[in-house]
Amino acid sequence: MDIKKLLKPNKIAVVGASERAGFGSDTCRNVMAYMSPDKYYFISPTRETVFGVPCYKSMADLPEAVDLMVICTPKATINGILKEGAAAGAGAAVVFASGYGEVDEQGRKDEEELIALCRKLGIALMGPNCGGFINTVDQVYPFAFVSEQRDRTGGIGLVSQSGQFVLSMMDSRTPGFSYGISSGNSRVVTMEDYLEFLVEDPDTRVVALYLEGVNDPARFTAALRRAAEIRKPIVIQKVGRSEKGQQVAASHTGSMAGSDRVYDALFQKFGVIRVDDLQELMSTAQALSVLKKLPKGRGLTSANLSGGETGIVADIAHLAGLEFPDYEAHTVEKLSAMLPSYAHVSNPLDMTATLAYSEDALTEAYGTIMKDPAVDLMLIGFTLLEEIVDPCVDYVSNAIERLAKEEWSVPVMIQPFMENTRNQAYAKRFEALGVPILPTPVYAFKVIKHVLDFAMYDASDKDLGLCLPGRARPARQPLAETASKKLICDRIPCGRFGVAASREEAGRLFESLGLEKAVVKIESPDILHKSDAGCVLLGIGNAAEAEEAFDRVISNAKAYDPSARIEGVQVGEMMKPGTELIIGVKTDPQFGPCVLCGLGGIYVEVFKDTALGLAPLSKSEAAHMIDSLQSAVLLGGYRGQPPLDKDAFAKALVDISHFACERADDMAELDINPVFLYEEGLAAVDALYIRG
Repeated sequence: MDIKKLLKPNKIAVVGASERAGFGSDTCRNVMAYMSPDKYYFISPTRETVFGVPCYKSMADLPEAVDLMVICTPKATINGILKEGAAAGAGAAVVFASGYGEVDEQGRKDEEELIALCRKLGIALMGPNCGGFINTVDQVYPFAFVSEQRDRTGGIGLVSQSGQFVLSMMDSRTPGFSYGISSGNSRVVTMEDYLEFLVEDPDTRVVALYLEGVNDPARFTAALRRAAEIRKPIVIQKVGRSEKGQQVAASHTGSMAGSDRVYDALFQKFGVIRVDDLQELMSTAQALSVLKKLPKGRGLTSANLSGGETGIVADIAHLAGLEFPDYEAHTVEKLSAMLPSYAHVSNPLDMTATLAYSEDALTEAYGTIMKDPAVDLMLIGFTLLEEIVDPCVDYVSNAIERLAKEEWSVPVMIQPFMENTRNQAYAKRFEALGVPILPTPVYAFKVIKHVLDFAMYDASDKDLGLCLPGRARPARQPLAETASKKLICDRIPCGRFGVAASREEAGRLFESLGLEKAVVKIESPDILHKSDAGCVLLGIGNAAEAEEAFDRVISNAKAYDPSARIEGVQVGEMMKPGTELIIGVKTDPQFGPCVLCGLGGIYVEVFKDTALGLAPLSKSEAAHMIDSLQSAVLLGGYRGQPPLDKDAFAKALVDISHFACERADDMAELDINPVFLYEEGLAAVDALYIRG
């Protein structure tokens, strides 16, 4: 199977060419509008011509071999046409027909038959139930929906299972595409195939993906890793954020590490940009495809022509989590000399209208701002109308063009404040300069944040090797606490502990461990949350108290769950109190172990202040997880408290991530909760390991 015969064919044949409204007619219109006449043939068994183009009766009648069949006929005819086309030398097909795996059991059987046939014939098939694609690089246009005829060339490679999404983007004047692929069911050529192709394609600057799910995690993550290594942006709208109907997990970690959070962790590891809707998808992809250079830091500035615009920029940026650094004194001094006395120089900047009608003045002002050491990305506030009346746009664009030629200039984006239809001549001019035109501010600052995050992403400080599961998961089997602790005690300190089978043994164990204060807990794989069952007793001070505690814990356990398996009572060292944290692992069935950290103890479910990362973690990834917590401020010495040992916490996350990879085929979940974090070091107080 050769995907290039599908996406970069030498010639194509439209099978089922028609003038009657429908896919056959619309595909013919697109092919005629965008492709050279020597690159396509029309096939119709009932017509001599379609829209004036001569028709052949079948694939076998063509005067030469074609790479791609675009099949616009009903489902019942598909397999026969594929066989005929393969015999005539075709190596790829687009199948619009529906009624396959998306409908019922018979459709699924038909789809399996289609897959098997394509594999036998070596056919690279897009679909079924798809809308086709456009390739503006080679001007190939087997697309089943008609829209306004115009130039759509650009650097975005788009893949979407939804044909309507692709059509919506065809109808938008903003984005420019290398490829627009409506992949449909994606059962022969898969989403992973398209992703791999676009990541390596030299004409695609940004990959944009509408994603419903992943069928081949190994290939999917390999493509993400490759994109990270070569610094090619991938922007994904992944649907399925809600966890409706998700099975409740046995551990805290399992309940808070749902599948959607795993995708967030996956995308963060590989520098993938995740967006929430179609507008954000295309605006982000367009900005990254147009920019000729990325910001070297996060320093953001904005120059506007009014105070109202400046205020909007400041507020919306803040809501998006972005801030404007102050200009240095030299920049303020120079700008103050250019602006009227009533102007206040700050970032973001209200330039007033004073400079708007002087190309030289704008060039000097913009250049002064760009040269400030705190500035890495510049926004220029300007609403580009469809009908140009005010000549100010000429001065702005000329100033940007002059500065774009300078090596020291920073990337520039145009920030409109109303969504007006943009003058296409000026829009193309800005894009040619590497200056994207953003949407209105609420969307714009999402885009800006994505650009800055991608620019600052560094694959070298990530561990990009994942521990993908190698088998189906068996039934879950919780281990009791002692067995769980023994598995991790060489990775994270767990103190001294042992298990007593009798009250007398509990007393002897207290003495033999040399404990000053002990904790006595039930040892049972069936009582996972021991405190709720009254099966944890603290502050045990001698052997006699340990014996008494044994009896109470056993009694409480039997009352709580008479059927629970009881393996004895754990007598363990009572750790000095510390800040309670959690370290957890959940093994995702597709992407392997995911490590969770956050506030622990009872607070883990109350505040749900946690971070998730895919194992294995680098030290940098672990530190970033910790710093992303809202409670991170408590670890740094809040309100005069001494700072806690965040390095020890980060090291523990890294060590547990490697432990999780080593046991990826055995472990379903791991809860180490609470972990006491101190000024120096940490200690695990409780652990729950679940096989599966």
